[in-house]
Amino acid sequence: MRVIVFPEKVAQKRAPIYGLDGNPVGEATLPPVFSLPVRKDLVRRAFLSALTARLQPKGRDPLAGRRRVGESWGINYSVARVPRLDTGRAVFAPQTRGGRLAFPPTTAKRLHERINKKEKLLALASALAATSDVELVRLRGHRFSAPTTPVLVVDELEKIGRTQELRRVLASLKVWEDVVRAQEGTKVRSGKGKMRGRRYKEPKSLLLVVSSSESPVVRAGRALPGVDVVAADVLSVLHLAPGGHPGRLTLMTVSALRKLEERFEVVSP
Repeated sequence: MRVIVFPEKVAQKRAPIYGLDGNPVGEATLPPVFSLPVRKDLVRRAFLSALTARLQPKGRDPLAGRRRVGESWGINYSVARVPRLDTGRAVFAPQTRGGRLAFPPTTAKRLHERINKKEKLLALASALAATSDVELVRLRGHRFSAPTTPVLVVDELEKIGRTQELRRVLASLKVWEDVVRAQEGTKVRSGKGKMRGRRYKEPKSLLLVVSSSESPVVRAGRALPGVDVVAADVLSVLHLAPGGHPGRLTLMTVSALRKLEERFEVVSP
């Protein structure tokens, strides 16, 4: 349980629960965390902190480019006064072939942007609240016809194990056009990244939050372009606000909603 202290009393929102056929079967009260104000600055900061935490520090061999024995010829030879071999080839200096780098990468460089625990918690709660703002979700570029977000679905969604069946359910929930947007927006990366395992740039589509990472729908959803399926207990800012921009189109099962309610508690002093 993570407690968020908010100075004012937060009103709770209500959202319909949809069946697999797209028809409402009930109504649920969203936890108070979905009614908090959206702090875009905190979400951006928490996203950068989580993104840079995964970077691998890179350095150079201290003797790289220095393993040649050379000596400057001095003056009056009409050549630059850099270390040279007996053959006249310049070595060691930064501008020479095979020489050292002037400013090589160092492992001492600070890559990880640190963030306070309370800031990180409030940023995650703010990113969750952004998923319930329809206008903010549309501003992020998502295409859907559902009247409210997040789209709450019955727990039977987690038992779907085939991608074709999941596609029919997403079409009935009126969010399939966002998956089509991600497929049409997939482009070949420019530059040398094509040769390094990053050939395609794929836009982010909807996020499916389930109660367990062992659910069959995890395997069914990973084949869809731009779709991420994540368990409620490991949900992070990286999932809710890709690129640091809050308001991702989110589908959520009822069991996942209950787990999020247990994970976050908003209290007023």
